Amino acid sequence: MSINELQDEVITEFSDFDDWMDRYQLLIDLGNEQEPLDEKYKTEQNLIEGCQSRVWLQADEEDGKIIFKAESDALIVKGIISLLMKVLSGHTPDEILNADLYFIDKIGLKEHLSPTRSNGLLSMVKQMRMYALAFKAKDSSK
Repeated sequence: MSINELQDEVITEFSDFDDWMDRYQLLIDLGNEQEPLDEKYKTEQNLIEGCQSRVWLQADEEDGKIIFKAESDALIVKGIISLLMKVLSGHTPDEILNADLYFIDKIGLKEHLSPTRSNGLLSMVKQMRMYALAFKAKDSSK
């Protein structure tokens, strides 16, 4: 599936709920379904700067596609990073770098997060794009 198809799927999933308490619960459920991150990846280097909670993000390249793994010590944040991984993981660096992540606004995520969580969300997206840039640079130097 393309990044936009995955975003549309997320928008559909969230549109089933009118109440933000239900949407928060969906986020928490998504976070809880996520595989725990291997302890060896819970390093200072993998911590995302700018997040109030602790969020570790690991990126690996497999067959030209970036696979993200992450974990957070906060339930809602864990849900947010799992949404981002659902949309971006398994795509090429170029697809990630060129993606317009419209689902964040469409599901009303940014406006329903505290300012610090909103900054954290932007930091997560920025970090995922930085990984994509790094893998792209590494691939072009081969």
